[in-house]
Amino acid sequence: MIDGLIAANTILSPNAGYALLFAFGVLWVGLGVWWGRQAKSYDGFAVAGRNVGLALGTATAVATWITSNTTMLAPQFALQLGIWGALTYSTASFGLFAFAPMSGRIRQLMPHGYTAVEFVHRRYGQLGAIPFLIISLFYAMTWLISMAMAGGKLLNVLSGIPYEVGMTVVLGVCVLYTLFGGMYAVIGTDFIQSLIILVGLVVVAIAVLLHVDISDVHSKLQTERPMLLSVMFPAALMAVFNNMLFGFGEIFHSNVWWSRAFAMRDGVGPKAYALGGLLWLPVPIVAGFLGLAAPALGIGISQPDIAGPLVAATLLGTGGALFVFVIVFCSLASSIDSLLAATSDLMVNDIFERAAGKTMADATKRKLSVLSILILGLIAWSVAWANIGTLATVLFFAGPMVGSCIWPIVGGLYFSRPSPVAAGAAMVAGSSLGLVAYFTIGWFVASLVGATVSGIVFGLITWIVPDSFEFDQLSRQEPGPADGSPTTTEGCVS
Repeated sequence: MIDGLIAANTILSPNAGYALLFAFGVLWVGLGVWWGRQAKSYDGFAVAGRNVGLALGTATAVATWITSNTTMLAPQFALQLGIWGALTYSTASFGLFAFAPMSGRIRQLMPHGYTAVEFVHRRYGQLGAIPFLIISLFYAMTWLISMAMAGGKLLNVLSGIPYEVGMTVVLGVCVLYTLFGGMYAVIGTDFIQSLIILVGLVVVAIAVLLHVDISDVHSKLQTERPMLLSVMFPAALMAVFNNMLFGFGEIFHSNVWWSRAFAMRDGVGPKAYALGGLLWLPVPIVAGFLGLAAPALGIGISQPDIAGPLVAATLLGTGGALFVFVIVFCSLASSIDSLLAATSDLMVNDIFERAAGKTMADATKRKLSVLSILILGLIAWSVAWANIGTLATVLFFAGPMVGSCIWPIVGGLYFSRPSPVAAGAAMVAGSSLGLVAYFTIGWFVASLVGATVSGIVFGLITWIVPDSFEFDQLSRQEPGPADGSPTTTEGCVS
């Protein structure tokens, strides 16, 4: 039977929330400063000296992909879409599995690369690079904003800390330690965060199962909300494929994942991403169960994206709220820092340096990285302050755009025939019609439409007007720094 609900006053007090926020803030900033000592050059700051080993490589993949979207959107999907919703978010693991061999290919083709946009620019020229850069920056900002929103909502629902205060502190802490340590700080903290997240989720899952009778949840759902148990729920079925393609598009195009491919040692990427996918796969299923149980438990949910934390905290009281706080805070930090570091690389290498028309000095690029991180943090903070929409509606607005990048990336990495026109047209057409679907049908089909339209356009133009690209062009190293200083080889990160 379902245990009686824990009284609301047993959830964390504001003072406890502030104490936890301060403790973790000091911890992450301190670790960022400590790990950042190794970043003695821009190469170290941006890609950790290209020497990341399997343990840290796997940990950073897991921690970055266990975002607040995993711990908060997975329950939202289950609450709104039922059993398919609980499984929907787990399909994002397929993106990690697919990117595993691609990461090795990327490292082989561009051993000195920094960004995904750099690849697209060399492979497709301006026709492909311009829409891809716009999509990459837009997606990065929507993800970053959704993470900041999640931080504010989490602290508010668990401890009563005002949304604006929680959002500001979470974002500010991540900006600070990323400024100090770059990719070294990001990957180092990811290792600790991944361990905390995985252990915490196991503890919360066991505790919830001890408080909830699954058969009771099933019978109440069957009586009160039978559609949530239906395997033929149309919106849920579409959401499964939509989310799967969104996951492919997210990982294939995002510099968050490309920067890690460049940072890992030769041969490490495929293993790290495959292991990361295996470790990540059950996480959204566990989190999703919380949302599925909410209606049966009689817990009022004012905002669907806070269902998971609210259910766990209400069932388990102070202990549950504490574990949920730690898990989601770590998942937030591991994603926000990755976005800040990877997107600053885009701004430095693909905007500032190209606008300058020459290769910048190492010290100049490092300063521009700091400036870029501050700009990104300020933009995300200003937009997230309004707290408009749920996490799903904010994040999946970029769905058709990232979905439209799948085929140009895969085709460009493995085949010589795709042309700049094919890549550019596919991204524009897929994004445009996908956004139409987003507004006229719903977020749960936008990525599916964007990826499908993009694939058709990309295939047709490649067939009608084929190219003949020479992949050797991608491995040619760019000229050295403008001041003639040699590239520093950073220490090995295991």
